Amino acid sequence: MSASSLTEKQRTPPAAVAKEAEKGLKLREQHGRGGTEVGRRRANQLKNREAVSQRDIKSMYSYFARHDVDKRGKNWADKEKPSAGYIAWLLWGGDAGRSWVEGLHAKLEKTDA
Repeated sequence: MSASSLTEKQRTPPAAVAKEAEKGLKLREQHGRGGTEVGRRRANQLKNREAVSQRDIKSMYSYFARHDVDKRGKNWADKEKPSAGYIAWLLWGGDAGRSWVEGLHAKLEKTDA
């Protein structure tokens, strides 16, 4: 199954994902850290609820797999001084983004097998 086999609706970030990305952008601006330019661009894509491509799905899936360990870092989700890793995680859609993209990735894997 290619991303084109997924409907545009399926590939459009849910409101919860958009909300997390927007929160990440606000925290990044407020604290001056967290995420890369790629993460910032991804956050804007998600915040604007623009449909993702198969490449985006794979990229997001890989990001979450690599950065799950960041959740054990100091100041994760601290209200006063959130970690750069937490801000970056939000830029990619946060926990809602992870759940959503894992579902999309599983659908792609299932039909590719």
